[in-house]
This record gives sequence, structure tokens and C-alpha cells, in this order.
Amino acid sequence: MMNCCGLLTDKKEPVPLKSIEVELEVKDHVATVVSTLNYENKEDKPLEAVFVFPLPGDAAVCHFSAQIGQTHIVAEVKEKQQAREEYDDALSSGQQAFLLEESDQSPDIFSLSVGSLPPGESASIRLEYVTELAVQADDGLRFCLPAVLNPRYQPQGSEGPSVQVTSVPASLVPYSLSFSARVSSPRPISKVESNCSLEPLQYLNADQTQATVKLAAGHKFDRDVELLIYYKDAHQPTAVVEAGQASAKPGSLMGDPVVMVSLYPEFPEDVMSSLASCGEFVFLMDRSGSMGCPMNNSTPQETRISSARDTLLLLLKSLPMGCYFNIYSFGSEFEHIFPTSVEYSEKTMEEALKKVEKMQDDLGGTEILLPLKHIYGQPCIPKQPRQLFIFTDGEVGNTKEVTDLVKMNAGTHRCFSFGIGEGASSALINGMAKEGGGHAQFITGTDRLQPKVMQSLRFALQPAVEDISVSWDLPKGVSSTILSPPITAMFQGQRSLIYAQLTGQCSEATDGSVTVKYSLAGHPSQNQLHFKLKPAGDTGLTVHRLAARTVIRCLESESTHSEQEDGEVKKKKVVELSVQSEVSSSFTAFIAVNKDDGKAVQGPLVRRNIPTPFYQMCGMAAPHFPPMGKKSTL
Repeated sequence: MMNCCGLLTDKKEPVPLKSIEVELEVKDHVATVVSTLNYENKEDKPLEAVFVFPLPGDAAVCHFSAQIGQTHIVAEVKEKQQAREEYDDALSSGQQAFLLEESDQSPDIFSLSVGSLPPGESASIRLEYVTELAVQADDGLRFCLPAVLNPRYQPQGSEGPSVQVTSVPASLVPYSLSFSARVSSPRPISKVESNCSLEPLQYLNADQTQATVKLAAGHKFDRDVELLIYYKDAHQPTAVVEAGQASAKPGSLMGDPVVMVSLYPEFPEDVMSSLASCGEFVFLMDRSGSMGCPMNNSTPQETRISSARDTLLLLLKSLPMGCYFNIYSFGSEFEHIFPTSVEYSEKTMEEALKKVEKMQDDLGGTEILLPLKHIYGQPCIPKQPRQLFIFTDGEVGNTKEVTDLVKMNAGTHRCFSFGIGEGASSALINGMAKEGGGHAQFITGTDRLQPKVMQSLRFALQPAVEDISVSWDLPKGVSSTILSPPITAMFQGQRSLIYAQLTGQCSEATDGSVTVKYSLAGHPSQNQLHFKLKPAGDTGLTVHRLAARTVIRCLESESTHSEQEDGEVKKKKVVELSVQSEVSSSFTAFIAVNKDDGKAVQGPLVRRNIPTPFYQMCGMAAPHFPPMGKKSTL
């Protein structure tokens, strides 16, 4: 009989993952995250530990290594199937191996396999990723460390079987988390707020441009860790030039300098004061069973459906007279309040308010594709630009299918998404807004609901920015290649990012400039930024990796929409760039094999699935997740 001591799963099996240490470094609006996962095998048999966990959907995972005793192994990026085969071969020959791979279905889910951990042995796994921080309605920068992996609903008839993932209610997670952050910026840091208890902010210099903060003692790993960072001055346009990697081939993305341009467009006041009072506003409300779950662990009485209702009611009462609107809700099937969009008036608003107030989490699964296809199939109303608002907890397993559908219809509407509750899929919420030329908000409590809702409505009422073009003025002999997808949407005060590769030689003392031209409500306008070509000295390869991640995501998306032959060419490009830049993709994985240890691990491996936190599922079935990994027993 197993001796049930130490960390246990809900099935009373020992958990080899003991603790997770997270170090966050924020430089202006870019975050570098280093997570160390400490494993120990206290059983009398060799183990394979498998941990499926969430990461931000737009993160560029760029380092993975393992420390076993005195041995340090740095993983390599390889084509995914090759990496899986090397992992299996290593385990079958008694070697230790480590595999980190991104889900095929959603870029915010990863699987980490620690293979052949002998009895009594410990291992520390280190993974690193970089990401940009989104600007919030109150000008704060939001960082979210996703701890909670909520179950993802597999739609009827979707490809691949659901995969069982070992999960425990968030309050029962058997391993600990420590989290510390270091923030630095050219501007003073005014405050750092969080949904978790923090120790006081410690400034490291007199001008308050550097500070550290960490979670207060006793933090339970039962919720996403959200940090909001505020600087004293408004966000300013910046350009950061980063030198290429000395060992990389000149002319390649990693070998040449890369510039990251951050623009915060300010539109003319006279144009902004005449915001449109027209538009067709289509609201799509998630009423699946999971919407009855708590928003977070701090306020268990507040449910996702009640928060989504409050959000929708606030929007309904704020629409301009004379616009058109309709409200859809969905679960396993979908409903609408009006057969087609109707003109907004006191009468239609009152009718809609009464029906919204009665909406419950009573429509079953999360079949979001069906209502989306129906909405996109409705004819647009002349001179009433369509604005689609989606409220969901993001628990879908077909993220890429949904974002692809939004992208296919981007020419007919703008999409504004709201992730309701902690654990909402960042890949889905951000992906829909990005592909639909809109804006994403995450509603995790009531405290910041109103400013977020009103900001999205302001953006929806803002005329679409058209004819966007980017031009460069660079010294003779230097040329630029834009790596980012074309800018399709711009909003007042919201950051627009441009990554570009700079090729050629010039004196580092020289300057360059970038100009973004656009038309807003028929008024031509432009924003120009001058910058020095001298590379920054302290960014490492952060900018290159973010740029590589941007190119990889574009190519991945194109490969799914291409003919088979062209799709394979795009996939090959993704694998090549992923290997060169050491940034993960859906077609590659990180693999590390310990070849130094001469002794083969003896005996059959026992598999231990590390439990992942999720919010108690309100009477729903056991969690299911999109297919992952090499085996079907997750």
C-alpha cells in the first residue's frame, strides 16, 4: 500500500512537483518571466511527471533547461514530431529526458514532461518567456501570470478526442508558488497593484524608476496573479534598436538589428469630439454551464454570468440613440432577442434589458462557432458599421477555428472581446480582438468594470482608421523590412507595435525616423517618431524574440489557410525560424536529453500527472482539454 504522505493528488497519489518560483522583470512595457519548477521523486520507483499548464497566449517561450544534481542541460528547439520521438527513445533506453510543447489547438496551453526521474532524485526545470504588456483603460500595464487552467469545452464534431487532464480545485493545489517582480522604466513608477496581497513596493533609486515587489507570505496558488503597473507620466512613443546575435548569419532576422516601435496615436480633438452616433451593435453572450462558476476565489458569490450581465446592461444603457442592435446568447445552441437588428430606442432598449436581466447559465456547452457563423451571415446595414461585442469565459477547445473565422470576416465588422472571470483563455480573447480589428478586455472583478466597458464602447464609436501606411527614413545604405502584420486598427491612446529588421551598415551615431500615416473620418493624419540607430545595451535578445514570435504567429495562421503545398512551405519556414530564434511554435518543441549519466534508469516508469488548478466546476463534468502531447492518456 502506498504511504500517503507529502504532496498528494486528489487520487492520493504523490506529486513530484514541489514548488514553482517565478521571477518577473518588466522594462517599460516588455516583460521577461523566468519560472523554476522544482521536482523531487519521493517514491521507490522511477517517474515520468507530466504537467499541463497555462501561459499567456502571446508569450514567446525562449528558454528551457534542466538541472539534475551537478548536470545542467539546455534544451534545443526541434520539429515537434522529431522532439517527441527523441523523448520516447531516451526514456525507452533508460535516459532522462525533458519535453516542453505548445498545444496544437491553443497557444496558451503547454505540456511539460519530465522523464525518468529516479527514486530520491530532484530536478529543477527552468523556462523563460517574453511578452508585451497591454495598456488598460486607466493607463496601467497589465501582467497576468495564469495559474488557473479552466477546462476547455470540445465542440461537437471537432477534430481529435478530448484529453483528460488531472485537475484539482484551485484551493487544493498541492505545490507552492513564490513570485517576485522587478520593474524599471525611463519614467517614475507611481504604484503597483494586484489581485493578490503584495509586500510594500521597494524603490531601488532616488528617481523611483526602478522598484521591486513580491507576493506577501502565505499566498495560495489558487488564482491567476494579476499585476497592474502604473508610471507617473502618460505612455510615450519609443523605439528600441537591438543588436543582432553575433553567432547568427548576417541578413537573417536573428543576425541583423531589429527595432521595436511603440506608438500611442493621439487623434485630433475636433475629430474625436464628433464620435459616430451610428453603428450596428451585435452582442454575443456566453450562457454555457461554466458561466455559473465564481469570477475568482476572493468573491465566490459573484458568478461569471452575473458579471457578464452587468457588463452587457451597462453597454445597453450607453448606446447612442439611432444606432441598431441585437443580442445573441449561446451554449450548445444559440438564441437571439430580435430576429434581425432593430433600431435603438427607449422601447427596444427596455425590451432588451428585461430579457438580459433574466439570462442564466443554462444553455449547456460552449458552441461559439454556430452563432458567429449566423451573425456573419446576416447582411450589414448600410452606413451602420457593425461592431461585435463577445462576452465569454473562454472555455473553448477550438480557439484557432474561432479566431480564424473572425479573421475571415474582419472586413465586415470590428470585434470587441471580454474575458469574463479568472482563467479566461488569453489566446481566445486577445485573438478574437486582434483578428477583428477591435480591443480586448479582461473582467476579473467588479472594481474596474465600468472604465473598461466604457473604453471599449468609445473605441467602437470611434470611426475606423483607414489607409494606414508605415514609411521609414533611414541613413543611406540601411533598409528596413517590417516583420509585424499590417496595422489594421488604431485607437486613441492605445499602443500600436511595429517590429522591423534593419539591414545594412551605418554609423551608430545617426538617426532614423518612422512615420505612420492614416485617415480618420476623412481627415489625413500622421504620427512620426525619430530614434537613434545605436542599439540599446541591456535588452539581450528580447526584441528579436518578440519579433520572431510575431512572424511565427503570422506564418502559422497563413499555413492553416493555404493550399496543402503552400501550407507545408509556411510550416517549414515556421520550424526554421523557431529553431534559429529558439522561440516555441505550434510546429516545434523544446527537447533535452541527459546524455552524461552513464547509468540507465532501471525499472518501468510510473506516470504522475501534476494536477492543474481550476475553478470548481459548478456541477459540470470532469475537465477536458484540447489534444496535446504524444500520448492519449493525459
